[in-house]
Amino acid sequence: MTQLHPSQGKDARGAADAGGGASAGVPARGIPQATVTRLATYLRVLGALVEADTLIVSSEELATAAGVGSAKLRKDLSFLGPNGVRGVGYDVLRLQARIENALGLDRGHRVVLVGVGNLGRALARYPGFDRRGFTMAGLFDNDPGVIGRRVGDLDVRPVADLETGARELGATIGVIATPEDAAQHICDVLVRAGVRSVLSFAPIELDVPDSVEVRRVDLSVEMQVLSFNSARNDELVQASGAAHPAALGSPRGPRSSAVSTSSTARRTKTGKPGPLGSAVTRNGSVIAP
Repeated sequence: MTQLHPSQGKDARGAADAGGGASAGVPARGIPQATVTRLATYLRVLGALVEADTLIVSSEELATAAGVGSAKLRKDLSFLGPNGVRGVGYDVLRLQARIENALGLDRGHRVVLVGVGNLGRALARYPGFDRRGFTMAGLFDNDPGVIGRRVGDLDVRPVADLETGARELGATIGVIATPEDAAQHICDVLVRAGVRSVLSFAPIELDVPDSVEVRRVDLSVEMQVLSFNSARNDELVQASGAAHPAALGSPRGPRSSAVSTSSTARRTKTGKPGPLGSAVTRNGSVIAP
């Protein structure tokens, strides 16, 4: 049963940590990639519960809010060590801190974004990054009409300063929102600057060293997947002889996919299976935004 408490802010987080929540190390290497994706979803739900002053949440409530089965949720959380009390539920703040620790968010990340067009400006102004441990530290572009402009709290700097700027800013994540013909060059500069995690919106696969993690967001692929699923659902409806879902009065439950899947395991350029499993690979995985 969900319980409520008055807002406690950072003091409450400190108490949760002191109680053995996130302070204990979590063996991140042993967590499957699919579980990592769901942990991020649980963290989003827990953040909403914290904002609603929720103290305790049951596994059934958390699983329902995250759109998974309670058994799968309990298995996912088992990778973090002992959590929750049978018949009581999970301490929201403590579980939130533990997941943040497992995802490496407790360290904080400084992000540089390259390509301040329409998409880049939207990303730069998105307030959700800071709430989740990601600080937008620098913006870069090569358009003279954009350089020097202020977007959010930052001034856009020239791409020529990217390597030096990324080092000075202590960037840990680079976001590429440039046209595809510039993406590989920008990625190379980020790697030279010591950035080891790259999120790319360019619709090409980037060539990076094994020490660099790349995630690729391809919006057209996600819409193609939606198109396929829509066509498949229409065929199922027609086969069952039922009316089209749009004509029915009952609401449909939400559906989402955090990671595009494939029936065939993708491999890295070395021929070895990627560490992210069959659905995605380290170099060029496709994810939904």
